[in-house]
Amino acid sequence: MAAVDAEFYWMAAKVPSDDFQLWAFDGEPADLGAAIDEVCRRARACPDLTMRVHDGSPLTYPQWVPAPVRREQVVCHDLVDRSWHGCLATIVGLADDQLDIRQMLWRVHVFTPVFGVPGVDGPGTVVLWQYPHALAGGVRASAMGAWLFGRAVPLPEVRPIPAGFLPWRALDAARTHRQLVRDTQAGLLAPGIGYRPLLPTNAPPAGARSMRTLVRHRSQMPGPTVTVAVLAAVSTALSDLFGDAADSLGAEVPMAKPGVPHAYNHFGNVVVGLYPQLDWDARVQRIAADLADGRRRFEHPAKRSADRAFAAVPAPLLRWGVSLFDPDARPTQVLGNTVVSSNNRGPADLNFGGLPVALTATYPPLSPAMGLTHGVHGIGETIAISVNAAESAIADIDDYLDRLDAAL
Repeated sequence: MAAVDAEFYWMAAKVPSDDFQLWAFDGEPADLGAAIDEVCRRARACPDLTMRVHDGSPLTYPQWVPAPVRREQVVCHDLVDRSWHGCLATIVGLADDQLDIRQMLWRVHVFTPVFGVPGVDGPGTVVLWQYPHALAGGVRASAMGAWLFGRAVPLPEVRPIPAGFLPWRALDAARTHRQLVRDTQAGLLAPGIGYRPLLPTNAPPAGARSMRTLVRHRSQMPGPTVTVAVLAAVSTALSDLFGDAADSLGAEVPMAKPGVPHAYNHFGNVVVGLYPQLDWDARVQRIAADLADGRRRFEHPAKRSADRAFAAVPAPLLRWGVSLFDPDARPTQVLGNTVVSSNNRGPADLNFGGLPVALTATYPPLSPAMGLTHGVHGIGETIAISVNAAESAIADIDDYLDRLDAAL
């Protein structure tokens, strides 16, 4: 297991991080058993879905070892409330049942029939793929989900970084970091956005948790890109809620790193300002510039050198470092007041039991300093804007959704 993936695995014991990838399909399958068998068959044909974790020695990194795909990894739920909102309410509770990936790497949850699925006139089917963050970042996870539902595109190749000598890797990382500082001072790169004050969204998640989803056609998105449009709308919605306290609003946006992946998690977080005090057009320009600046920083040699140095950290040292993390410690400042995770999942060419895909969504998990997250996911021309919130962060999620809807 690569160091960065092992860090996600060990950290999950302190901060649960299973992701839940939702796929909604138009109709009810004529043969549910056959549809489930097909998902299992496709999983067996994907090597990365036919394994589990063996964590045998504190002196070494965990290992991915072969494991058979079992039909009991697909669970059919009998909903008491068969509405779309009732389905989402049930999904909220699934976060309490995190996977033990030493036993089972992933699980699929099936809900059918579900009524009121956006874009579906009659009954629909909702399929939820639950997986650990150690297995995949957003781009890779989307490719895995698409594979399960019929897309014949292999997963992105992963080329592990060869084991190296940490002191040499650290010296190289220090050298390239000094170059990054010089390039920033010379104006060749924009500096990072930096820290900002806490908002209620940064309080430890407490109270009821809720999930909601808005749906738009791609042509309805008011911005240069879907991601920028949603970030600008989140700015409006949160500043409406929090007033002047939100003037320093910022968001963390996961972004794929350039180049060939060296681990299953091949991404970093870019921090962008949300600039609620600016009008829409100026705000959109600033947000787009922050994203572009973050991408250029990712392309600097210092980032690749840092990744190589991290990959060379001995397993006992990284285990020790993770053990020191205190999820109850409260920060005095944060990088972002919310998370907006955005990913285009390609053409609407997927199916479950012959049913065409209607939409896809993900509800990024909450964490000790993040009680509000957003997902932005496209399939074909359909964009789902998802909200995952704790009551401590957003007292009335439907009011917040109305504000976000209006801003879009």
